[in-house]
Amino acid sequence: MIRSQTESTTLAATAARAATDKKGEDTIVLEVGPLLSITDAFVITSGSNDRQVRTIAEEVEAQVRTAMDRAPLRVEGLSDAHWILLDYGDVVVHVFLDETRRYYDLERLWADAPRIIWEDDGPGRSEAARA
Repeated sequence: MIRSQTESTTLAATAARAATDKKGEDTIVLEVGPLLSITDAFVITSGSNDRQVRTIAEEVEAQVRTAMDRAPLRVEGLSDAHWILLDYGDVVVHVFLDETRRYYDLERLWADAPRIIWEDDGPGRSEAARA
């Protein structure tokens, strides 16, 4: 099924809010669609220990299922909880252990991708659109 950009942005914002609800740290949403043709957005967040990383991932999955009736196509990394990936197809949620996030530094790797504002302004506005 082809998803609209609005639905992808809403899913990403829902996932970001869910991560923040469980104390996900430095949660960001990157609009990677123009740079990476296989997905529209990355949600990146982190937790301070493996139990928190699992809890964040579980909350993201629960809130997205409740709000949008969507389940991830696949989930990877649950066994060690250093980097859990929830792949929804159009949105990929990365839940890192703090030190793993610093090591892989996806924000630097995808520095050309605009950030989507999801907190106060609601979903759908990128930093590029605000400027």
